[in-house]
Amino acid sequence: MNLQLALDRMSIPEAVAMAERVSPYIDWIEAGTSLIKEFGMAGIHALKTAFPEKVIVADMKTFDNAKYEFELCYQAGADVATVMGAAPPVTVGTCMETAERFGKEVMIDLLHTTEAQRTALLQHRKAIFCLHVGKDEQEYSGGRLQTPGFAGFEGERRIAAAGGITLETLPGLLGIGPSVLIVGSAITGAADPERAARELRRAVDQVKEVKRS
Repeated sequence: MNLQLALDRMSIPEAVAMAERVSPYIDWIEAGTSLIKEFGMAGIHALKTAFPEKVIVADMKTFDNAKYEFELCYQAGADVATVMGAAPPVTVGTCMETAERFGKEVMIDLLHTTEAQRTALLQHRKAIFCLHVGKDEQEYSGGRLQTPGFAGFEGERRIAAAGGITLETLPGLLGIGPSVLIVGSAITGAADPERAARELRRAVDQVKEVKRS
């Protein structure tokens, strides 16, 4: 289970500095959608340059123009890039093909997908599937990450979970066996980000120990 730090709504130097503060406790670093929209590929490149040993995720949320956007991400240093599961099937397929050509990975964001769309997406066996509650849903309609309704993603499928994850909500997600836990403001917005990241790391490691035993 990898802990992914989402970096949004900050400058590139702020993003690098935040990642440096909590680097010992995180595995993957995400150039968030807002970081990419404001600063482009420079944010991805800066994070990969500063943390070459970490997996860098470009949260592009691609919905079209897949080949061009994914090539940009991978050339900038991303190891993983995201596509919306609600995108046209040809777009998702093109993302998978581009990732294979670069030796990289794809995360399919299941935000606002239908059951039929999710079933169709299961064909992409090499993808990481992200169960996601968006920021607007969290802030304006009280949305919370719910795992029911995602049957078929268990087993060999790699699952990521994102959307308001905190130390308190973490236990409720363990039933789906996520490979990646994506945490943003619970760390970046904490009064003491190092402490918040350390506590989340400890909780994740405890889960790993239980699974091994």
